[in-house]
Amino acid sequence: MIQLTDEQNSILDRYMAGILAWNEKVNLTNITDPAEFRVKHILDSVMCLDFPEYVEAKTVIDVGTGGGFPGVPLAVCSPEKDFILLDSLNKRLRIIGELTDELGIENVSLVHSRAEDAARTKEHRERYDLCVSRAVSNLSTLLEYCLPFIKVGGHVLCYKGPDCENELRVAAKALKTLGGEAVEIRDAGMEEYGLNHKILVVKKVKATPRPYPRKAGTPLKEPL
Repeated sequence: MIQLTDEQNSILDRYMAGILAWNEKVNLTNITDPAEFRVKHILDSVMCLDFPEYVEAKTVIDVGTGGGFPGVPLAVCSPEKDFILLDSLNKRLRIIGELTDELGIENVSLVHSRAEDAARTKEHRERYDLCVSRAVSNLSTLLEYCLPFIKVGGHVLCYKGPDCENELRVAAKALKTLGGEAVEIRDAGMEEYGLNHKILVVKKVKATPRPYPRKAGTPLKEPL
């Protein structure tokens, strides 16, 4: 079980309080009970802390960060790493920026963009050691969002539910087309909380072909 320090818990509790306060004006989460929030947003986010793929990464991009998960909790726990939090809704990013500034979380940068657009730019394409994502999309779509950001030899950690094995079978073509290779499906370690969460580890084994990701909206409407 991952153990956080008192200081990390304090920062993350304050971040949670900020998100819940803002949530009354902007839809950031449908989880409003603090105890449930700690489990489903904070603990669930950091379950990859001891994964070797995470430990070895220096640059991490969180695609579809929403309310800052898993990126902000990971950044609090790993001040030595650089985090990019990407989201298509600037309103969310402004709130995350305000809260991370207030809390002195200095290793987080924010990018307002669709994943399909950002991944086609020189600044972001195949620039990162690791991608983490809790975005709610089918796996084929999620891989098209995430794999183009990763250097060859880097990894994607997809936070998924109990049907991950079946999703992986359906996404076999997308995985191969985009330059990925499934390494392992790991339990997220949330069983004691009654949650059967999985983390799919994908390795980038070759460069993603230039046509991918396709134009914004296509990966969701027409999964590979």
